[in-house]
Amino acid sequence: MIPEIHNLDGVKLLTLGKSTVTLGGLVTGLLIILAAVLLSQLLGRVFRRFREKASQAAPSIYVVEKLSTYGLLIVGVVMGFTAVGLDLSSLTFFAGALGVGLGFGMQGVVKEFISGLVLLFDRLIRIGDYLELQTGERGVVAEIGPRATRLRNNDDLDVLVPNSRLIEAPVINWTHQNSARRMHVPFRVAYGTSKEAVRDAVLKAAHEVPFTLADTDRRKTQVWLVGFGESALEFELVVWPALEAVKRPNAAQAAYIWAIEGALRSGGFEIPLPQQDLRIRSLFGEEGEVARGSLGLKATRKARRTRSGEAPDDHNDAADDLKRAAAEEALLAAIENREDEVQPTRS
Repeated sequence: MIPEIHNLDGVKLLTLGKSTVTLGGLVTGLLIILAAVLLSQLLGRVFRRFREKASQAAPSIYVVEKLSTYGLLIVGVVMGFTAVGLDLSSLTFFAGALGVGLGFGMQGVVKEFISGLVLLFDRLIRIGDYLELQTGERGVVAEIGPRATRLRNNDDLDVLVPNSRLIEAPVINWTHQNSARRMHVPFRVAYGTSKEAVRDAVLKAAHEVPFTLADTDRRKTQVWLVGFGESALEFELVVWPALEAVKRPNAAQAAYIWAIEGALRSGGFEIPLPQQDLRIRSLFGEEGEVARGSLGLKATRKARRTRSGEAPDDHNDAADDLKRAAAEEALLAAIENREDEVQPTRS
């Protein structure tokens, strides 16, 4: 006999221990779980809008968002199982399901989920921090999910890192507590060059880079002589860039290298090449363009351009990219502040 649709509760499907699952209870439980999933997604979208408007409080809002959505899903699943008719008081069903799941490798999923909760509560890694892993991955923390953390690198590529790796392995957090960080930019100069002159030229060039922080008693831009190479003196520019440059280390490094090369070239300092040069200075007493002229050779294109008074194009693309990124962040912050000022007026 075919059962009537309005009496689905009387249709028994199966019996689990002391619990009897009916067709009506199964449909009700599935609807409750589906409603919980949809409500959690809607709640997540609402919290994301709040995070976009409140940039300073975004990490705290993100923690509340994750706890709310996870909690809503857990409550929905428990209510759904209860509506189905399963007896959860003894936890016999859950213990059996958990044992089967662990047997099939669910321990990895549980491990990553617990690690994600630890990251949310620990707050040593927050949304917006710039991380660098031991394996070389770098990027801004965009999302801490139940299984993996999503990093967005400077090429707008998403790097998915298992949550447990951020807990078990060492991680460099370049922007923890939004404080400045020091960068080391190596360069080499030929032997016989004045150390003081190199220092003055490179320091001047570093301070002309727009995102270099002003010197203080604790944080100073310096030039260190760090070693004696096979064919050159090895220096390092030690500099404190602004926070927006710290989040783009490749561009910041390229900008400082560009500025250093320009300063050394303008100052007439020799940058040694990785090869053996045979230079007969004592025999002729001349070198460079003077020696080429004595031998009747034509001047190089660089020398002809210098004589004609044409200035070389010394356009620092990396520094411009950082300035453009900083301007965009400042514009977004100004728009957010303006919206916060207009909303109370409307209300």
